[in-house]
Formats: sequence, structure tokens, C-alpha cells
Amino acid sequence: MAEPSALRRLVRKPVAVVCALLLTGLALAAIVGPELLPASAALPSAQQYAPPSWQHPFGTDLVGRDLLYRVLSGLRVSLVVGLCGAAVSLVIGTAYGLIAGYVGGRTDRVMMRFVDILYSVPRLIFILVLINAFNASLQQFAAAREWRELVDYSSIVILVVSLGVIEWLTMARVVRGQVLALRSRQFVTAAQALGQSHFRILTRHLLPNLVGVVIVYLTLTIPAVIIDESFLSFLGLGIQAPQASLGSLLSDGAAAINPVRNLWWMIVFPSVVMAATLLALNFLGDALRDSLDPRARNR
Repeated sequence: MAEPSALRRLVRKPVAVVCALLLTGLALAAIVGPELLPASAALPSAQQYAPPSWQHPFGTDLVGRDLLYRVLSGLRVSLVVGLCGAAVSLVIGTAYGLIAGYVGGRTDRVMMRFVDILYSVPRLIFILVLINAFNASLQQFAAAREWRELVDYSSIVILVVSLGVIEWLTMARVVRGQVLALRSRQFVTAAQALGQSHFRILTRHLLPNLVGVVIVYLTLTIPAVIIDESFLSFLGLGIQAPQASLGSLLSDGAAAINPVRNLWWMIVFPSVVMAATLLALNFLGDALRDSLDPRARNR
């Protein structure tokens, strides 16, 4: 009897299916939702801190903006930052780990000691240095070429690159370990004996055998990037107004909490959306890991 494929094993897991559907719904809501709401939802109004109602299902914020619109827009930014930051991490980590594991020897030791050094650098300090060093330069570069969109979103671009640059370390270690185990296999030895180039061996023989591991760690890297971005935005160091992310909305909600008024909607709705997104991503990553693991066939 034929063994079930990884996709079939994944579909057989109810948790994976539910998480995939939830992520799809959240992504569609983030992409389409703000466009379906009236334009006035994004503008300040006189309804300051209005509680949830039919007109404003999530209530309003300090300046009377619709919180549902803000949460959906913030979710869009957080997902974009998470996906793009994870993509940067994927490219750097996979390439670095492939080279280190395949070359081996002294080169491998030097490259991995560099990874150890980067691990010892505090993430917050590293990101702050990158933001302070390149944000102003990027804004000037974009302004000189009249790229208005890049001027407005320069902090997001720098944040994505910064988060991707610090999140690739684990990916590099995982890929390097897999390559060390694969490079002594017969198919690699045969390719070398046939005189194939190192680039061809890396891209045609080793990389395809790493797809499963890379996909799993990519799925787990996205929530890690979202958490880092939310933490920085919560501290006021990430996404800056007028843009919003789930982290900056949580910061606004925390600032609005006081013993005089019970403004629970300011922090409950962003928290629920963020928690649902992160839990779904993590559970889906775990399900992917189990489905792509060859040992899962016997489970």
C-alpha cells in the first residue's frame, strides 16, 4: 500500500486544517477588510473612546478612529513585516548554511563562529543601530527620487531588513546540520564523481532535500518576526504613526488603561487578533514538521 504524501498527512490533522483556514481568513480580512469599510473609518471623529457598537464593532480610539479599521490595518502591516522578514531570513540563512555545511573544514568553523558572535549581540541594540544608521539615509534617498511611498514607509522597510538579518541565525544552523548529514550520501558523491559543479550540486541535489526543513522553520520564523516587531512597536521603536501594527495598537491600548475609565476594547481586540495569528502559525508549523518528517509515516 502506498505511503500517504506529506500533504495528505497534513490534511488529516484537524488542527492543521483549522489553523490554515483561520490564517486564510485573517489574511483575507487584513487585505480586503480595510477597503470594504467606509473611508471615514480611518479619519478622526468626535466619538472619542466610543465603546463597541453596531456602527463601530471594535469601538473607537483616542481620536475617534474606528478600531476595527485600525486592527485590520495593523494586522496587514504585521503580516507583511512577518512574511518579508522571514523571507529575508530564509534567503540569508539557507545560503549561509548551505555553503558552511558543504565546504566544511576551517571555512565551516569560521562561519559558525561568526554566527555565535551574532547570537551574543542583543537584538534590540542591533535593530536600533540599523534603524538609526539607515532610516534617515533611506528617506533622503527616496525623497531625492520623489519616491513618496518609500519615504512614508522607510521605517517599515528598515524594520523588515533588520528583523530578517537577525532571524537567519537559527535557519543557518539547521540547514548547515542537514547539509553535513547529506554531503556524504551516495547521490552527492556520484554527482562529484561525474564532475558536476559545486553550484549545481548545491542547487540541484542538496537544496531540494532541504525543502521540508526550510518550510517548517520558515513557518516558525514568521511568528518570531511578528513578535519582535510587536515588541519594538510596543516600545515605540518600530512602526511609527500614522501607520499602525498590532504591537503599536497594544501600546495605545496599554496607555489608555486607567482606573477611571474601563476602555477594555482598546487592548482586548488587538490582543485576540494577535494571539489567534501567532497560535495558528505555531500550530501549523508543528503540523508541517510532523507531516514532512519521514518518521511520521509510521504514526
